[in-house]
Amino acid sequence: MADRELAGIAAQLYAQPFDNFVAARTAAAKALLAGQTPTPELRARAANVRALPKPSVTAWAVNMLAWHRPEALRDLAQLGLAMRAAQAALDAATLRGLAGERRKLLAGAVGAARAVAEQHGRKISGTVATEVEQTLRAATADEGAAAAVRSGRLLRALTADGVDVVELKGAVAVPDSPGPATPAGPRVPPAASEAAAPPGRVPSPADRPRLRAVGQERPAPSPSARERALAALEQASEASRSSAAEADLAAAELGEATAAAETLAQESAALREQLAHAETGLRQARKRLDQATAAARQAARAADKDRRREDLARERVLRLGNTPGG
Repeated sequence: MADRELAGIAAQLYAQPFDNFVAARTAAAKALLAGQTPTPELRARAANVRALPKPSVTAWAVNMLAWHRPEALRDLAQLGLAMRAAQAALDAATLRGLAGERRKLLAGAVGAARAVAEQHGRKISGTVATEVEQTLRAATADEGAAAAVRSGRLLRALTADGVDVVELKGAVAVPDSPGPATPAGPRVPPAASEAAAPPGRVPSPADRPRLRAVGQERPAPSPSARERALAALEQASEASRSSAAEADLAAAELGEATAAAETLAQESAALREQLAHAETGLRQARKRLDQATAAARQAARAADKDRRREDLARERVLRLGNTPGG
């Protein structure tokens, strides 16, 4: 199957609401065979479509950003270029400023992901929102991750340790095809190796430089060990602050969930008690109903018997009244 054809079908599938993916994939595979003789080539093309994996909820939420709010990813991609340039130059002051801007952009992007996911039929949990933020953070740390996120065909969440390249194996469907959210333009000139990759294509590990590498075009002397340590400390501090914020958010959500569970447990216990009382009352009412039904039947039989006696007595009186000398 031509990569362009598969990429076009994949683009339509990964822009679908999460719960529609499997049905849409099946329909797309059948459409390739509709009205045609099922040759081996056609069968292979349909099999390629059926083999497109369903994304995780986290990846789907990021894909929704790529397809419906690409400007959020473009801003993060531009910021990532600036951060990698500052990292290569070991410019701690610039990194500090960019780290603050990244926190704001990540918060805005996660909020946008929540909104666009809900617009397309699914609310994302706090855990998924945290994974979305981790994935977007990885996109600012690594050019390959940024391209994967912008592709709109992400399959799983991404993580970055701030030093090594992000592992992208199996992370993107049809990885060599362009995506919808290409960056508008870098804030600073990217390194030559980054600029060489076509927008939206996920570079191979050989294409992507490690973050600790110094830009080749920079003729400055090698930084001292202390400068390298300071730059590493700045990144570690930023990661620590972000992790602490995520932990606080998770703790807050845990507290809310615990309180909600306790309230529901109390309400459930009260409802069970009410149900037990109602069932007891129902049993007693049914017993009274049975007794009343039996008494009513007995009374009806007695009344019928007494009416027959009355009728017989009246007939006798009438006969005696009509008899001479009676």
